[in-house]
Amino acid sequence: MDLLIVEPLEPEVTEWLDARHSVLYAPELARDPRGFRQALYNVRSLIIPPSVALDSQALHYAPVLRAVGRVSAGAENIDLDACARAGVEVVRSLTATAQAEAEFMIGALLSMLRRVPVVGSDGMLVGRELGAATVGLVGMAPSARSMAQLLAGFGSKVIGYDPSVHASDGVWERWHVKPKGLRELLEESDAVCVQLSYFTRYHGLLGERFLPFCKPNQVIVSIAHSALFDEQALAEALASGRVAAAWLDSLEPGALDDGRPLSGMDTLQITPRVASTTRESRLRSAWAVVKRIDELLTLTPNAQREFKPTTPDVSLDLEAGPVSP
Repeated sequence: MDLLIVEPLEPEVTEWLDARHSVLYAPELARDPRGFRQALYNVRSLIIPPSVALDSQALHYAPVLRAVGRVSAGAENIDLDACARAGVEVVRSLTATAQAEAEFMIGALLSMLRRVPVVGSDGMLVGRELGAATVGLVGMAPSARSMAQLLAGFGSKVIGYDPSVHASDGVWERWHVKPKGLRELLEESDAVCVQLSYFTRYHGLLGERFLPFCKPNQVIVSIAHSALFDEQALAEALASGRVAAAWLDSLEPGALDDGRPLSGMDTLQITPRVASTTRESRLRSAWAVVKRIDELLTLTPNAQREFKPTTPDVSLDLEAGPVSP
């Protein structure tokens, strides 16, 4: 079998695939881990939803697998190292969701700046305007480029930080973002947007070393993995009012349970990974993924497979245009 589709796709995308390859459409396998593994034996490629993990154990059941596609959300539960060892390319679109994520963060900032008032010079509680704010971007992901473009329309000052991008890199000038150190960014920003790609070395990066230096009444919106934040440090910043409000578009299970630092925080808002998911972004992402899988499947058996690197090595200056069939 050429392709097993476990994640629901738009009809025009599945029709395009059906005309080119042998395809099994089985979304019910997302709720049946054992059935999913058993279905992998003769499968050359997969498209799986965020709820389905692909680890080294599952790969043992897939001896002829050459590609796994992920249309929505990230690849946190796909074992990239195991896939590389098995010669399985992880196919994702890194730019298809950039505009959707940027619009989500803009909406979150507008909501928090108005919804969480501060004391004005006359003693009245007043909201704030995004155009008068300095906005710090943590992580120069593709969504940061879209954010910089949207924020320019408001008139906001935009500064940024990324531990993997040197201050002399030309991307800062091209994207019209002024590079800063992380502490300096937090000290200067009225609002912070976090879209830094997560690696274990960044675990708890936004913690007690930096959050106490946030500009008073700062608001934070994050579409990144919540493990970038230290729970205790974030709770303390929210409780003290130094961070007026935070909006996380994902949170690790159990983080709001009784006894955990973030439990009961009324200035913390959580959404279930909705930033990247729009009708338009899903269609762009689906076409990008299936076109690459189609390339891999149509290579002749004796041809050298041109496996591409996964997320960390992709150029920062990719355009976020749609891929047409």
